[in-house]
Amino acid sequence: MKTKLKRLLLLTILIATIGCANKSKKAIKKVTEEKHITAADILGNPEYLAISYGGYRQVSRDIQPTIPQLKEDMKILAAMGIKILRTYNVQLQQAPNILKAIRELKSDDPTFEMYVMLGAWIDCQNAWTDKAPNHDVESENNAAEIERAVALAKTYPDIVKIIAVGNEAMVNWATSYFVRPNVILKWVTHLQGLKTSGELPESLWITSSDDFSSWGGGDASYHTEDLEKLIKAVDYISMHTYPMHNTHYNPEFWLAPDDESNLSDDEKIESAMQRALNFSKTQYDSVSSYVNSLGINKPIHIGETGWATLSNGHYSKKGSRATDEYKSGRYHELMRDWTNKTNISCFYFEAFDEQWKDAANKLGSENHFGLINLKGQAKYALWDMVDKGIFDGLTRDGNPITKTYNGNKEALMQEVLVPPTHAEFSVTH
Repeated sequence: MKTKLKRLLLLTILIATIGCANKSKKAIKKVTEEKHITAADILGNPEYLAISYGGYRQVSRDIQPTIPQLKEDMKILAAMGIKILRTYNVQLQQAPNILKAIRELKSDDPTFEMYVMLGAWIDCQNAWTDKAPNHDVESENNAAEIERAVALAKTYPDIVKIIAVGNEAMVNWATSYFVRPNVILKWVTHLQGLKTSGELPESLWITSSDDFSSWGGGDASYHTEDLEKLIKAVDYISMHTYPMHNTHYNPEFWLAPDDESNLSDDEKIESAMQRALNFSKTQYDSVSSYVNSLGINKPIHIGETGWATLSNGHYSKKGSRATDEYKSGRYHELMRDWTNKTNISCFYFEAFDEQWKDAANKLGSENHFGLINLKGQAKYALWDMVDKGIFDGLTRDGNPITKTYNGNKEALMQEVLVPPTHAEFSVTH
């Protein structure tokens, strides 16, 4: 009997050992395969959801998120199905630390998967100074910014799959810092040259992330020879679309039409959100049409779109009445559904609230674009994930991920306003 027990015990240990070995082999195989995953594999792939990420907790970016905080955020985002992050600059330590945090997570767990669209910030001469910006001459700081991005792409080739040259750097309303397309073209061409020479991976994709109008989808004044050259030079087009901002600046699509006067408030709100979705679709199609008119075939993805949940300005009760958690959640749902079905990557803006963006105004809309707030509470857009236990065992700054409004939708809906009519909107404008 004892001999049988010993044999059974040895057999159990052998099976467990083989199981662990097989699991280890699978993990190693995944890591090996992952090295060959490229931007072409993940962009437009609904299994690789994308998001814009900052991770800043404080009212100033002088206080950088720590590596443990970044790893905490990475785990939350991974639980949400996010596998591609977008960052915005390499001037600060944030982006290098994100890459370090991801590498440490991959070292601890070879199955962990997260990639980065690395942003290199581009300015014009005299940007962010007391001197008048010179939009025809670039900042002397741009070269160093590109060098830092290149160095990080070389150090983390398994993570950095895209470099974006500039963020809204060509759109004319970025009056503090915008440059002409020839500046972006210069650096895109430079990076493409590094790929050709073998200094950067050939599979690394290069783009610029900018407003839809900067990509030729709006005013014809943007239709220049340099823009055409830029479209040919990038690996894909990363365009921004913000119907929420346009509820103030271009409100015709948003204002309640007369023929909806007999609808219920819920129906009016849903109709408005459908119009918002169509607004973004139209902007996407306008960029696509312009690119096609040039005889160019390039993938087009959404580098930024989002919807704030709070505002005491243009989008508040006294303005377009656009901001609340319900509309934000509904927009997130509509955008994910549309882009996933049509194989468009959507870098949703953004993962977490960040209060540095409008530090002097806590209720400013720029502080409230996150899907999760600074208390670690999932906003309405993610309530279903909380219900499914997606965030079980995860925390942010010591806070478990719970629902805003204690999950009380009735309380949430009390703050949701119907978009104004033309007459109501004109009174406040």
